[in-house]
Amino acid sequence: MLIAFEGGEGSGKGTQICLLQEVLESKGLKVLSIIEPGGTEVGKAIRNILLDRKDLDLLGITEAFLFSASRAQQVRTVTRPALEEGKIVLSDRSFYSTYAYQGYGRKQPISILKKMTELAVGETKPDLVFLLDLPPEIGLARKKSQNQINRLDAEAMEFHQRVRAGYLTLAKKDAKKWRVIDAAKPPEQIHSEILFALEPVLFPN
Repeated sequence: MLIAFEGGEGSGKGTQICLLQEVLESKGLKVLSIIEPGGTEVGKAIRNILLDRKDLDLLGITEAFLFSASRAQQVRTVTRPALEEGKIVLSDRSFYSTYAYQGYGRKQPISILKKMTELAVGETKPDLVFLLDLPPEIGLARKKSQNQINRLDAEAMEFHQRVRAGYLTLAKKDAKKWRVIDAAKPPEQIHSEILFALEPVLFPN
Protein backbone atom coordinates (compact mmCIF):
# COMPACT_ATOMS: atom_id res chain seq x y z
CA MET A 1 0.00 0.00 0.00
CA LEU A 2 1.20 3.50 -0.89
CA ILE A 3 0.05 6.23 1.50
CA ALA A 4 0.84 9.84 0.61
CA PHE A 5 0.96 12.77 3.00
CA GLU A 6 0.21 16.11 1.40
CA GLY A 7 -0.11 19.67 2.66
CA GLY A 8 1.41 23.09 2.63
CA GLU A 9 4.62 24.19 4.26
CA GLY A 10 4.86 23.51 7.98
CA SER A 11 1.84 21.22 8.08
CA GLY A 12 3.71 18.47 9.94
CA LYS A 13 3.87 15.73 7.31
CA GLY A 14 7.27 14.45 8.41
CA THR A 15 6.23 14.28 12.05
CA GLN A 16 3.10 12.29 11.25
CA ILE A 17 4.99 9.88 9.00
CA CYS A 18 7.48 9.14 11.77
CA LEU A 19 4.70 8.55 14.30
CA LEU A 20 2.78 6.30 11.93
CA GLN A 21 5.82 4.28 10.90
CA GLU A 22 6.61 3.55 14.55
CA VAL A 23 3.10 2.24 15.19
CA LEU A 24 2.93 0.14 12.04
CA GLU A 25 6.31 -1.44 12.65
CA SER A 26 5.29 -2.24 16.23
CA LYS A 27 2.46 -4.28 14.71
CA GLY A 28 4.91 -6.28 12.64
CA LEU A 29 4.36 -4.52 9.34
CA LYS A 30 7.20 -3.68 6.95
CA VAL A 31 7.32 0.06 6.27
CA LEU A 32 9.39 2.33 4.05
CA SER A 33 9.30 6.12 4.35
CA ILE A 34 10.24 8.26 1.36
CA ILE A 35 10.29 11.96 0.54
CA GLU A 36 9.74 13.87 -2.69
CA PRO A 37 11.80 15.16 -4.28
CA GLY A 38 14.64 12.95 -3.07
CA GLY A 39 15.11 9.33 -2.15
CA THR A 40 17.76 8.69 -4.82
CA GLU A 41 21.01 10.39 -5.73
CA VAL A 42 19.30 11.91 -8.75
CA GLY A 43 16.41 13.04 -6.58
CA LYS A 44 18.71 14.66 -4.04
CA ALA A 45 20.44 16.64 -6.80
CA ILE A 46 17.10 17.76 -8.20
CA ARG A 47 15.88 18.65 -4.71
CA ASN A 48 18.86 20.97 -4.31
CA ILE A 49 17.96 22.74 -7.55
CA LEU A 50 14.27 23.05 -6.70
CA LEU A 51 14.45 24.05 -3.06
CA ASP A 52 17.88 25.50 -2.35
CA ARG A 53 19.02 27.25 -5.53
CA LYS A 54 17.54 30.75 -5.58
CA ASP A 55 19.53 32.00 -8.55
CA LEU A 56 18.08 29.95 -11.41
CA ASP A 57 14.79 31.79 -12.07
CA LEU A 58 12.92 28.54 -12.71
CA LEU A 59 9.71 28.65 -14.69
CA GLY A 60 6.67 26.83 -13.35
CA ILE A 61 6.78 24.29 -16.18
CA THR A 62 10.50 23.69 -15.54
CA GLU A 63 9.75 22.99 -11.90
CA ALA A 64 7.10 20.48 -12.95
CA PHE A 65 9.51 18.64 -15.25
CA LEU A 66 12.16 18.48 -12.52
CA PHE A 67 9.73 17.17 -9.89
CA SER A 68 8.47 14.59 -12.37
CA ALA A 69 12.02 13.52 -13.26
CA SER A 70 12.86 12.91 -9.62
CA ARG A 71 9.58 11.05 -9.18
CA ALA A 72 10.20 8.81 -12.20
CA GLN A 73 13.58 7.74 -10.82
CA GLN A 74 12.25 7.09 -7.33
CA VAL A 75 9.16 5.16 -8.43
CA ARG A 76 11.20 2.77 -10.55
CA THR A 77 14.12 2.22 -8.22
CA VAL A 78 12.62 2.62 -4.73
CA THR A 79 8.84 2.83 -4.44
CA ARG A 80 7.69 0.14 -6.84
CA PRO A 81 10.24 -2.47 -5.65
CA ALA A 82 9.19 -1.82 -2.03
CA LEU A 83 5.51 -2.27 -2.88
CA GLU A 84 6.30 -5.48 -4.73
CA GLU A 85 8.00 -6.74 -1.55
CA GLY A 86 4.77 -6.15 0.36
CA LYS A 87 5.93 -3.06 2.24
CA ILE A 88 3.72 -0.15 3.20
CA VAL A 89 5.24 2.97 1.68
CA LEU A 90 4.68 6.29 3.44
CA SER A 91 5.43 9.15 1.07
CA ASP A 92 6.12 12.73 2.13
CA ARG A 93 4.45 14.30 -0.93
CA SER A 94 3.51 12.76 -4.27
CA PHE A 95 2.51 13.93 -7.73
CA TYR A 96 -0.44 15.68 -6.11
CA SER A 97 2.06 18.24 -4.84
CA THR A 98 2.91 19.06 -8.44
CA TYR A 99 -0.77 19.57 -9.19
CA ALA A 100 -1.12 21.86 -6.15
CA TYR A 101 2.12 23.84 -6.42
CA GLN A 102 2.86 23.99 -10.14
CA GLY A 103 -0.77 23.62 -11.25
CA TYR A 104 -2.81 25.77 -8.90
CA GLY A 105 0.11 27.74 -7.45
CA ARG A 106 2.07 28.43 -10.65
CA LYS A 107 -1.05 28.26 -12.86
CA GLN A 108 0.36 25.59 -15.18
CA PRO A 109 -2.28 23.56 -17.08
CA ILE A 110 -3.35 20.55 -15.02
CA SER A 111 -3.89 18.59 -18.24
CA ILE A 112 -0.17 18.87 -19.06
CA LEU A 113 0.84 17.96 -15.51
CA LYS A 114 -1.34 14.85 -15.66
CA LYS A 115 0.44 13.75 -18.84
CA MET A 116 3.80 14.20 -17.11
CA THR A 117 2.54 12.18 -14.17
CA GLU A 118 1.40 9.28 -16.33
CA LEU A 119 4.88 9.08 -17.84
CA ALA A 120 6.59 9.42 -14.48
CA VAL A 121 4.62 7.00 -12.30
CA GLY A 122 2.38 4.89 -14.53
CA GLU A 123 0.06 2.89 -12.27
CA THR A 124 2.12 3.49 -9.11
CA LYS A 125 -0.23 5.94 -7.43
CA PRO A 126 -1.23 6.51 -3.80
CA ASP A 127 -3.95 4.24 -2.43
CA LEU A 128 -4.74 6.80 0.26
CA VAL A 129 -3.87 10.48 0.70
CA PHE A 130 -3.81 12.39 3.97
CA LEU A 131 -4.09 16.14 3.45
CA LEU A 132 -2.80 17.98 6.50
CA ASP A 133 -4.66 21.22 5.94
CA LEU A 134 -3.34 24.38 7.50
CA PRO A 135 -3.68 28.12 6.76
CA PRO A 136 -0.43 29.08 5.02
CA GLU A 137 0.32 31.93 7.39
CA ILE A 138 0.45 29.44 10.28
CA GLY A 139 2.55 26.91 8.39
CA LEU A 140 5.04 29.48 7.16
CA ALA A 141 5.38 30.93 10.65
CA ARG A 142 6.28 27.43 11.86
CA LYS A 143 8.94 27.10 9.17
CA LYS A 144 10.40 30.51 9.99
CA SER A 145 10.60 29.65 13.68
CA GLN A 146 12.54 26.52 12.72
CA ASN A 147 14.78 28.51 10.34
CA GLN A 148 13.85 26.14 7.49
CA ILE A 149 12.66 28.50 4.76
CA ASN A 150 13.42 27.20 1.25
CA ARG A 151 12.91 28.73 -2.20
CA LEU A 152 9.24 27.75 -2.48
CA ASP A 153 8.49 28.81 1.09
CA ALA A 154 9.66 32.32 0.19
CA GLU A 155 6.93 32.78 -2.42
CA ALA A 156 4.21 35.40 -1.85
CA MET A 157 1.30 34.56 0.44
CA GLU A 158 -1.06 34.60 -2.55
CA PHE A 159 0.89 31.69 -4.05
CA HIS A 160 0.54 29.61 -0.88
CA GLN A 161 -3.16 30.44 -0.67
CA ARG A 162 -3.64 29.14 -4.21
CA VAL A 163 -1.75 25.99 -3.29
CA ARG A 164 -4.01 25.38 -0.29
CA ALA A 165 -7.13 26.00 -2.35
CA GLY A 166 -5.78 23.59 -4.96
CA TYR A 167 -5.25 20.87 -2.40
CA LEU A 168 -8.78 21.25 -1.07
CA THR A 169 -10.13 21.09 -4.62
CA LEU A 170 -8.20 17.89 -5.32
CA ALA A 171 -9.46 16.34 -2.09
CA LYS A 172 -13.06 17.25 -2.87
CA LYS A 173 -12.83 15.69 -6.33
CA ASP A 174 -11.68 12.33 -4.94
CA ALA A 175 -13.17 12.08 -1.46
CA LYS A 176 -12.86 8.28 -1.37
CA LYS A 177 -9.07 8.46 -1.57
CA TRP A 178 -8.40 11.66 0.38
CA ARG A 179 -8.70 12.32 4.10
CA VAL A 180 -8.55 15.98 5.11
CA ILE A 181 -7.22 16.61 8.62
CA ASP A 182 -6.97 19.92 10.46
CA ALA A 183 -3.22 20.32 10.90
CA ALA A 184 -3.65 23.12 13.44
CA LYS A 185 -4.55 20.47 16.02
CA PRO A 186 -1.91 19.02 18.38
CA PRO A 187 0.31 16.39 16.71
CA GLU A 188 -0.99 13.65 19.02
CA GLN A 189 -4.59 14.32 18.01
CA ILE A 190 -3.68 14.34 14.31
CA HIS A 191 -1.87 11.03 14.79
CA SER A 192 -4.96 9.53 16.42
CA GLU A 193 -7.16 10.65 13.53
CA ILE A 194 -4.77 9.09 11.03
CA LEU A 195 -4.77 5.80 12.93
CA PHE A 196 -8.56 5.85 13.12
CA ALA A 197 -8.79 6.33 9.34
CA LEU A 198 -6.30 3.52 8.69
CA GLU A 199 -7.83 0.99 11.09
CA PRO A 200 -10.45 -0.41 8.68
CA VAL A 201 -7.99 -0.34 5.80
CA LEU A 202 -4.99 -2.06 7.38
CA PHE A 203 -6.68 -4.03 10.15
CA PRO A 204 -10.17 -5.03 8.94
CA ASN A 205 -12.22 -7.31 11.17
